[in-house]
Amino acid sequence: MIPPAGRWRFGLLAIPSLLVLAGLAAGCSSAAAGSAPDTAGSRSSSGAATSAGGSAVTIDARSLKPVGKVLVNSQGYALYMFQPDQHRQVTCTGLCAATWPPVKIAHGAKLSAGPGVQASLLGTDPNPAGGDVVTYDGWPLYTYSGDVQPGQVTGQAIDLNGGDWYLMRPSGQPLSTGPQ
Repeated sequence: MIPPAGRWRFGLLAIPSLLVLAGLAAGCSSAAAGSAPDTAGSRSSSGAATSAGGSAVTIDARSLKPVGKVLVNSQGYALYMFQPDQHRQVTCTGLCAATWPPVKIAHGAKLSAGPGVQASLLGTDPNPAGGDVVTYDGWPLYTYSGDVQPGQVTGQAIDLNGGDWYLMRPSGQPLSTGPQ
């Protein structure tokens, strides 16, 4: 049986629309589960960083315009601290962590300091979402989804997701213009 013309057109339009909605629902369900991207290693096309279990995580220091020398991950993406973490623990979770992915380290991965980074200031902190986050002088480290290319510093000194975000200096001090 051949469907009436009106139903046929609706059917052709409805199938792609349903596929798009199903894809969006699948994406939302994984985000809703609180899974933040693993940000220790390589960056994906979305700008989030990923790492394989057991691989090394290296934190480097690099001079970025216009802010000077700051911490970066091994792909050259700037690393930030979040003032509400209060120099002690991860507080950026859920939707915050989707915007500011924490630098995670896989179980069994080696944490190392690149040139200009003080190995004694590197550490880890438990992530409320699971696993561990790399810290520097006690500050949990994050990348910023707004930095879409290595060397960008678009998250510097902005108030977003409940607090101020600052780049981390190799000295262990945030690059802030106000009180720390």
